Amino acid sequence: MKRHTSLGLLLAAALTASLLGGCAGSSSSQSGSSSAVSTPAATETAAETEASMSAGESMTAEEGTTAETEEKETAGSTAEAENAGGVDIVDMMGREIHLDGPADKIVALTAADCEILYAIGAGDLIVGRGEYCDYPAEVLEIPSVESGANTNIEQIVALEPQILVTSTMAQTKEQVDALEEAGIQVVVSNAQDIEGVYESIRMFGSLTGKEKEAEALTSQMQDTFDEIKEKSTGDGSETIYFEVSPLQWGLWTAGSGTFMDEAAQMVGLTNAFADLEGWAEISEEQVIERAPDYIMTITMYFGEGPLPEEEIASRPGWESIPAVKNGKILDLPNNELSRPGPRLADGALALYDFVYGEAAMDQAS
Repeated sequence: MKRHTSLGLLLAAALTASLLGGCAGSSSSQSGSSSAVSTPAATETAAETEASMSAGESMTAEEGTTAETEEKETAGSTAEAENAGGVDIVDMMGREIHLDGPADKIVALTAADCEILYAIGAGDLIVGRGEYCDYPAEVLEIPSVESGANTNIEQIVALEPQILVTSTMAQTKEQVDALEEAGIQVVVSNAQDIEGVYESIRMFGSLTGKEKEAEALTSQMQDTFDEIKEKSTGDGSETIYFEVSPLQWGLWTAGSGTFMDEAAQMVGLTNAFADLEGWAEISEEQVIERAPDYIMTITMYFGEGPLPEEEIASRPGWESIPAVKNGKILDLPNNELSRPGPRLADGALALYDFVYGEAAMDQAS
Protein backbone atom coordinates (compact mmCIF):
# COMPACT_ATOMS: atom_id res chain seq x y z
CA MET A 1 0.00 0.00 0.00
CA LYS A 2 1.12 3.57 -0.51
CA ARG A 3 1.27 5.77 2.54
CA HIS A 4 0.86 9.53 2.70
CA THR A 5 3.90 11.77 2.52
CA SER A 6 5.44 12.18 5.96
CA LEU A 7 7.03 15.18 7.54
CA GLY A 8 10.30 13.31 7.80
CA LEU A 9 10.75 12.78 4.09
CA LEU A 10 9.57 16.29 3.29
CA LEU A 11 12.11 17.55 5.76
CA ALA A 12 14.82 15.54 4.11
CA ALA A 13 13.73 16.52 0.62
CA ALA A 14 13.87 20.16 1.65
CA LEU A 15 17.39 19.66 2.91
CA THR A 16 18.61 17.87 -0.19
CA ALA A 17 16.48 19.39 -2.93
CA SER A 18 15.85 22.87 -2.11
CA LEU A 19 10.18 22.12 6.05
CA LEU A 20 8.95 20.91 6.84
CA GLY A 21 7.99 21.94 9.00
CA GLY A 22 11.05 22.91 10.87
CA CYS A 23 14.66 22.07 10.25
CA ALA A 24 17.48 24.21 9.00
CA GLY A 25 20.85 23.02 7.86
CA SER A 26 22.48 22.76 11.25
CA SER A 27 22.91 20.06 13.83
CA SER A 28 22.08 22.42 16.64
CA SER A 29 18.79 23.99 17.68
CA GLN A 30 16.35 24.79 14.89
CA SER A 31 13.95 26.90 16.96
CA GLY A 32 14.26 30.58 16.08
CA SER A 33 16.35 29.90 12.97
CA SER A 34 16.68 32.40 10.18
CA SER A 35 13.63 34.15 8.90
CA ALA A 36 12.20 34.50 5.46
CA VAL A 37 8.86 36.16 5.86
CA SER A 38 8.78 39.94 5.80
CA THR A 39 10.00 41.68 8.92
CA PRO A 40 9.05 41.00 11.64
CA ALA A 41 7.68 37.68 10.41
CA ALA A 42 10.30 35.04 10.85
CA THR A 43 11.57 31.51 11.11
CA GLU A 44 10.42 28.23 9.58
CA THR A 45 8.28 26.33 12.07
CA ALA A 46 9.22 22.92 13.19
CA ALA A 47 6.38 21.30 11.90
CA GLU A 48 4.67 21.99 9.05
CA THR A 49 6.13 23.69 6.88
CA GLU A 50 6.42 21.55 4.03
CA ALA A 51 9.36 21.76 1.64
CA SER A 52 9.95 25.47 2.09
CA MET A 53 13.53 25.55 3.27
CA SER A 54 14.78 26.88 -0.04
CA ALA A 55 13.06 30.23 0.52
CA GLY A 56 15.45 33.19 0.74
CA GLU A 57 16.23 34.81 4.07
CA SER A 58 15.29 38.37 4.97
CA MET A 59 16.07 38.63 8.67
CA THR A 60 18.88 37.32 10.84
CA ALA A 61 18.39 34.49 13.30
CA GLU A 62 18.92 36.88 16.20
CA GLU A 63 16.22 39.22 14.93
CA GLY A 64 13.83 36.33 14.38
CA THR A 65 14.38 35.03 17.88
CA THR A 66 13.86 38.47 19.38
CA ALA A 67 10.63 39.00 17.45
CA GLU A 68 9.34 35.60 18.50
CA THR A 69 10.19 36.23 22.16
CA GLU A 70 8.60 39.66 22.24
CA GLU A 71 5.44 38.74 20.38
CA LYS A 72 4.61 35.16 21.39
CA GLU A 73 2.47 36.15 24.35
CA THR A 74 0.32 38.37 22.17
CA ALA A 75 0.12 36.02 19.16
CA GLY A 76 -3.39 35.41 18.05
CA SER A 77 -4.81 38.05 20.40
CA THR A 78 -7.90 39.91 19.26
CA ALA A 79 -9.23 43.42 19.68
CA GLU A 80 -12.51 45.01 18.79
CA ALA A 81 -12.33 46.68 15.41
CA GLU A 82 -13.16 50.34 15.11
CA ASN A 83 -15.88 49.49 12.64
CA ALA A 84 -18.61 47.04 13.57
CA GLY A 85 -17.81 43.46 12.64
CA GLY A 86 -14.15 44.18 11.96
CA VAL A 87 -11.35 41.82 12.91
CA ASP A 88 -8.03 42.92 14.40
CA ILE A 89 -5.41 40.35 15.38
CA VAL A 90 -1.68 40.07 15.88
CA ASP A 91 -0.34 37.03 14.06
CA MET A 92 2.22 34.63 15.51
CA MET A 93 5.18 36.74 14.43
CA GLY A 94 3.81 40.05 15.71
CA ARG A 95 2.34 41.29 12.43
CA GLU A 96 -0.84 43.38 12.83
CA ILE A 97 -3.71 42.19 10.67
CA HIS A 98 -6.95 44.09 10.09
CA LEU A 99 -10.00 42.88 8.17
CA ASP A 100 -13.31 44.66 7.76
CA GLY A 101 -15.02 41.39 8.74
CA PRO A 102 -14.25 37.68 9.13
CA ALA A 103 -12.23 36.31 6.23
CA ASP A 104 -14.23 34.57 3.52
CA LYS A 105 -11.51 33.74 0.98
CA ILE A 106 -8.25 32.19 2.18
CA VAL A 107 -5.20 30.67 0.52
CA ALA A 108 -3.48 28.37 3.04
CA LEU A 109 0.01 27.22 2.09
CA THR A 110 0.79 25.12 5.15
CA ALA A 111 -0.75 21.68 5.62
CA ALA A 112 -1.21 22.06 9.38
CA ASP A 113 -3.05 25.34 8.89
CA CYS A 114 -5.36 23.72 6.32
CA GLU A 115 -6.16 21.03 8.90
CA ILE A 116 -6.93 23.64 11.54
CA LEU A 117 -9.25 25.57 9.24
CA TYR A 118 -11.21 22.42 8.45
CA ALA A 119 -11.31 21.36 12.09
CA ILE A 120 -12.97 24.63 13.15
CA GLY A 121 -15.49 24.49 10.31
CA ALA A 122 -13.79 27.02 8.06
CA GLY A 123 -12.61 24.70 5.32
CA ASP A 124 -15.16 26.10 2.89
CA LEU A 125 -13.33 29.44 3.03
CA ILE A 126 -10.15 28.00 1.47
CA VAL A 127 -9.86 28.93 -2.21
CA GLY A 128 -6.26 27.77 -2.67
CA ARG A 129 -3.94 25.35 -0.87
CA GLY A 130 -0.24 24.60 -0.73
CA GLU A 131 0.80 21.51 -2.66
CA TYR A 132 1.42 19.51 0.54
CA CYS A 133 -2.03 20.16 2.01
CA ASP A 134 -3.59 16.69 1.85
CA TYR A 135 -5.87 16.33 4.88
CA PRO A 136 -8.81 16.04 5.15
CA ALA A 137 -9.40 14.39 1.77
CA GLU A 138 -11.76 17.11 0.55
CA VAL A 139 -8.93 19.65 0.58
CA LEU A 140 -7.55 17.89 -2.51
CA GLU A 141 -10.49 19.27 -4.48
CA ILE A 142 -9.22 22.82 -3.89
CA PRO A 143 -6.80 24.33 -6.45
CA SER A 144 -3.17 23.77 -5.51
CA VAL A 145 -0.66 26.63 -5.61
CA GLU A 146 3.10 26.58 -5.44
CA SER A 147 4.77 27.66 -2.21
CA GLY A 148 8.22 28.27 -0.77
CA ALA A 149 10.84 29.60 -3.17
CA ASN A 150 8.61 28.62 -6.09
CA THR A 151 5.61 30.63 -4.92
CA ASN A 152 3.70 31.89 -7.93
CA ILE A 153 2.35 35.31 -7.01
CA GLU A 154 0.14 35.62 -10.10
CA GLN A 155 -1.39 32.23 -9.37
CA ILE A 156 -2.35 33.31 -5.85
CA VAL A 157 -3.57 36.77 -6.86
CA ALA A 158 -5.86 35.20 -9.47
CA LEU A 159 -7.74 33.40 -6.66
CA GLU A 160 -8.57 36.81 -5.10
CA PRO A 161 -8.09 35.82 -1.44
CA GLN A 162 -8.33 38.31 1.39
CA ILE A 163 -5.54 36.60 3.28
CA LEU A 164 -2.73 34.17 2.62
CA VAL A 165 -1.79 31.91 5.53
CA THR A 166 1.78 30.67 5.66
CA SER A 167 4.29 29.32 8.13
CA THR A 168 7.48 31.17 8.92
CA MET A 169 10.29 30.88 6.39
CA ALA A 170 7.83 29.79 3.73
CA GLN A 171 8.08 33.00 1.71
CA THR A 172 10.74 35.58 1.00
CA LYS A 173 10.30 39.23 1.94
CA GLU A 174 9.96 40.09 -1.74
CA GLN A 175 7.16 37.56 -2.17
CA VAL A 176 5.31 38.88 0.87
CA ASP A 177 5.71 42.46 -0.32
CA ALA A 178 4.30 41.52 -3.73
CA LEU A 179 1.31 39.80 -2.16
CA GLU A 180 0.56 42.73 0.12
CA GLU A 181 0.93 45.20 -2.76
CA ALA A 182 -1.78 43.15 -4.48
CA GLY A 183 -4.07 43.70 -1.50
CA ILE A 184 -3.60 40.28 0.09
CA GLN A 185 -2.76 40.29 3.79
CA VAL A 186 -0.19 37.67 4.82
CA VAL A 187 -0.86 35.92 8.13
CA VAL A 188 2.00 33.96 9.68
CA SER A 189 1.66 30.88 11.88
CA ASN A 190 4.57 29.64 13.99
CA ALA A 191 3.57 26.70 16.20
CA GLN A 192 6.60 24.93 17.65
CA ASP A 193 4.86 23.19 20.53
CA ILE A 194 1.37 22.26 21.71
CA GLU A 195 0.72 25.67 23.25
CA GLY A 196 1.69 27.18 19.91
CA VAL A 197 -0.88 24.93 18.21
CA TYR A 198 -3.54 26.28 20.55
CA GLU A 199 -2.46 29.83 19.63
CA SER A 200 -2.74 28.98 15.93
CA ILE A 201 -6.20 27.52 16.37
CA ARG A 202 -7.43 30.58 18.27
CA MET A 203 -5.86 32.92 15.72
CA PHE A 204 -7.68 31.20 12.86
CA GLY A 205 -10.87 31.19 14.90
CA SER A 206 -10.62 34.97 15.22
CA LEU A 207 -9.83 35.44 11.54
CA THR A 208 -12.83 33.42 10.40
CA GLY A 209 -15.41 34.24 13.07
CA LYS A 210 -15.13 30.71 14.48
CA GLU A 211 -13.98 31.62 17.99
CA LYS A 212 -16.34 29.22 19.75
CA GLU A 213 -15.36 26.35 17.47
CA ALA A 214 -11.68 27.12 18.06
CA GLU A 215 -12.09 27.07 21.83
CA ALA A 216 -14.03 23.80 21.63
CA LEU A 217 -11.24 22.24 19.57
CA THR A 218 -8.47 23.30 21.93
CA SER A 219 -10.48 22.03 24.90
CA GLN A 220 -11.02 18.69 23.20
CA MET A 221 -7.31 18.34 22.46
CA GLN A 222 -6.37 19.30 26.01
CA ASP A 223 -8.82 16.76 27.43
CA THR A 224 -7.19 14.02 25.37
CA PHE A 225 -3.70 15.04 26.47
CA ASP A 226 -4.78 15.20 30.11
CA GLU A 227 -6.30 11.72 29.90
CA ILE A 228 -3.12 10.32 28.38
CA LYS A 229 -1.03 11.86 31.16
CA GLU A 230 -3.37 10.51 33.82
CA LYS A 231 -3.35 6.95 32.46
CA SER A 232 0.35 6.70 31.64
CA THR A 233 2.39 4.87 34.26
CA GLY A 234 5.90 5.41 32.90
CA ASP A 235 8.37 7.18 35.19
CA GLY A 236 10.65 8.56 32.50
CA SER A 237 13.29 5.88 32.96
CA GLU A 238 12.73 4.56 29.42
CA THR A 239 13.68 6.62 26.37
CA ILE A 240 12.33 7.16 22.86
CA TYR A 241 14.05 8.30 19.68
CA PHE A 242 11.96 10.21 17.13
CA GLU A 243 13.24 9.75 13.59
CA VAL A 244 11.79 12.60 11.54
CA SER A 245 14.03 12.02 8.54
CA PRO A 246 15.18 8.55 7.45
CA LEU A 247 18.78 7.42 7.12
CA GLN A 248 18.87 7.73 3.34
CA TRP A 249 18.26 11.47 3.60
CA GLY A 250 20.30 12.08 6.75
CA LEU A 251 18.96 11.52 10.25
CA TRP A 252 17.00 14.29 11.94
CA THR A 253 15.22 14.12 15.26
CA ALA A 254 12.95 16.08 17.57
CA GLY A 255 14.60 17.65 20.58
CA SER A 256 13.19 19.62 23.48
CA GLY A 257 10.64 22.36 22.84
CA THR A 258 8.80 20.30 20.20
CA PHE A 259 5.38 18.66 20.29
CA MET A 260 7.02 15.25 19.86
CA ASP A 261 9.05 15.83 22.99
CA GLU A 262 5.85 16.82 24.80
CA ALA A 263 4.13 13.64 23.58
CA ALA A 264 6.99 11.56 24.99
CA GLN A 265 6.55 13.18 28.37
CA MET A 266 2.78 12.59 28.25
CA VAL A 267 3.27 8.84 27.97
CA GLY A 268 5.94 8.70 30.66
CA LEU A 269 8.98 8.42 28.40
CA THR A 270 12.10 10.57 28.11
CA ASN A 271 13.16 11.89 24.73
CA ALA A 272 16.57 10.36 23.98
CA PHE A 273 17.60 13.68 22.43
CA ALA A 274 15.99 16.05 24.91
CA ASP A 275 19.39 17.72 25.36
CA LEU A 276 19.03 19.13 21.84
CA GLU A 277 16.61 21.97 21.20
CA GLY A 278 14.11 22.01 18.37
CA TRP A 279 14.72 19.92 15.23
CA ALA A 280 18.28 18.69 14.91
CA GLU A 281 20.50 16.65 12.62
CA ILE A 282 22.15 13.68 14.33
CA SER A 283 24.31 10.65 13.48
CA GLU A 284 23.78 6.90 13.62
CA GLU A 285 26.50 6.71 16.24
CA GLN A 286 24.55 9.03 18.53
CA VAL A 287 21.42 6.89 18.28
CA ILE A 288 23.35 3.69 18.94
CA GLU A 289 25.15 5.27 21.89
CA ARG A 290 21.90 6.51 23.46
CA ALA A 291 20.27 3.09 23.06
CA PRO A 292 16.60 4.16 23.08
CA ASP A 293 13.95 1.76 24.41
CA TYR A 294 11.47 2.90 21.76
CA ILE A 295 11.83 4.29 18.25
CA MET A 296 9.15 6.21 16.36
CA THR A 297 9.55 7.03 12.68
CA ILE A 298 7.33 9.03 10.33
CA THR A 299 8.76 7.70 7.08
CA MET A 300 6.54 7.21 4.03
CA TYR A 301 6.31 3.80 2.35
CA PHE A 302 5.91 3.35 -1.39
CA GLY A 303 4.80 -0.27 -1.31
CA GLU A 304 8.13 -1.78 -2.34
CA GLY A 305 11.06 -2.98 -0.29
CA PRO A 306 11.19 -3.28 3.49
CA LEU A 307 8.74 -1.44 5.70
CA PRO A 308 10.23 1.55 7.56
CA GLU A 309 10.27 -0.49 10.78
CA GLU A 310 12.11 -3.31 9.02
CA GLU A 311 14.63 -0.96 7.45
CA ILE A 312 15.48 0.52 10.84
CA ALA A 313 15.84 -2.93 12.42
CA SER A 314 18.20 -4.06 9.63
CA ARG A 315 20.71 -1.22 9.96
CA PRO A 316 24.21 -2.50 10.78
CA GLY A 317 25.11 -1.76 14.39
CA TRP A 318 21.54 -1.02 15.44
CA GLU A 319 20.87 -4.58 16.57
CA SER A 320 22.16 -3.74 20.05
CA ILE A 321 19.61 -0.95 20.57
CA PRO A 322 16.88 -2.08 23.03
CA ALA A 323 14.09 -0.81 20.77
CA VAL A 324 15.41 -2.95 17.91
CA LYS A 325 16.05 -6.01 20.06
CA ASN A 326 12.54 -5.86 21.52
CA GLY A 327 10.69 -4.88 18.36
CA LYS A 328 9.61 -1.53 19.82
CA ILE A 329 9.57 0.45 16.55
CA LEU A 330 6.49 2.42 15.51
CA ASP A 331 5.81 4.01 12.12
CA LEU A 332 3.31 6.90 12.08
CA PRO A 333 3.30 7.86 8.39
CA ASN A 334 0.14 9.93 8.19
CA ASN A 335 1.37 13.10 9.88
CA GLU A 336 -0.62 12.55 13.09
CA LEU A 337 2.39 13.48 15.21
CA SER A 338 4.40 15.49 12.71
CA ARG A 339 2.14 18.46 12.00
CA PRO A 340 1.32 21.22 14.50
CA GLY A 341 -2.42 20.76 14.15
CA PRO A 342 -5.51 19.10 15.66
CA ARG A 343 -4.38 15.55 14.90
CA LEU A 344 -1.56 15.80 17.43
CA ALA A 345 -4.11 14.39 19.86
CA ASP A 346 -4.52 11.34 17.60
CA GLY A 347 -0.76 10.98 17.36
CA ALA A 348 -0.34 11.14 21.12
CA LEU A 349 -3.01 8.44 21.50
CA ALA A 350 -1.21 6.27 18.94
CA LEU A 351 2.02 6.68 20.88
CA TYR A 352 0.23 5.74 24.10
CA ASP A 353 -1.19 2.62 22.44
CA PHE A 354 2.29 1.72 21.18
CA VAL A 355 3.80 1.95 24.65
CA TYR A 356 1.02 0.44 26.73
CA GLY A 357 -1.06 -1.63 24.29
CA GLU A 358 -4.15 -0.61 22.34
CA ALA A 359 -6.55 -1.70 25.10
CA ALA A 360 -4.66 0.08 27.87
CA MET A 361 -6.66 3.31 27.81
CA ASP A 362 -10.01 1.51 28.01
CA GLN A 363 -8.81 -0.79 30.76
CA ALA A 364 -7.49 2.13 32.77
CA SER A 365 -10.76 4.04 32.50
